[in-house]
Amino acid sequence: MTKHRIYATSFASVYPHYVAKAAKKGRTKAEVDEIILWLTGLSQDQLDAHLANKTDFETFFAQAPGLHPARAEIKGVVCGVRVEDIAEPLMREIRYLDKLIDELAKGKAMAKVLREPTVGQATSALG
Repeated sequence: MTKHRIYATSFASVYPHYVAKAAKKGRTKAEVDEIILWLTGLSQDQLDAHLANKTDFETFFAQAPGLHPARAEIKGVVCGVRVEDIAEPLMREIRYLDKLIDELAKGKAMAKVLREPTVGQATSALG
């Protein structure tokens, strides 16, 4: 089976599209970076190095030091496909990122994009 071409695509070549999509809706590059760092566990320096080195998506996610456990809460449709139904792990990670950027561009609060628990959720988890 051949790999999807996005796997060999440079993350740095897609990154400006993420930033542009967010910027069109008044969001910032810093917010895009925050999402990427949250999802992957990378530091800003590590993200900058991946961008400078033109790391492909496969390597980018393979070298992510700690994929966020709350990413499993990301649900919805990206490119006509439900992200929670994607069986191939790497494609699912890429679509998680796409969905988070979509949510940011649609004006969702950063706390909701990053799946931070609300006060009620935190209280019920304790009780």
